[in-house]
Amino acid sequence: MAATPSRARRFGSSIGDDAVRFGDLIRIAPAFAEADGSMSAYTSLLRAGARADLPAPYAEVWVVLGGALRVGEASDAVTVRAGDFVHVPEQAPGIVEALEDTTMVCVSVPAH
Repeated sequence: MAATPSRARRFGSSIGDDAVRFGDLIRIAPAFAEADGSMSAYTSLLRAGARADLPAPYAEVWVVLGGALRVGEASDAVTVRAGDFVHVPEQAPGIVEALEDTTMVCVSVPAH
């Protein structure tokens, strides 16, 4: 693993044509990843109606830039909107569902 640079770096939140696609409704644009240090960051675009399973072997914090998501399992699910952020613990049960077109920045630890 490479050492994390010892300077501030700027990243944008735009989703370009080079974004990774997960079906027709989810696109992810990495900002930095495992090779850059101990965390990963990326921007995601989820179109209204997009759904994905949550359980992951890493924790994440999602900052919603625009739109709305329902995150979690059944009665424990939370709704997050533009300006909100949500902590998704490692192996958290449930799903994420886009209630409307949603753009968010995701940071995960450890990097993946």
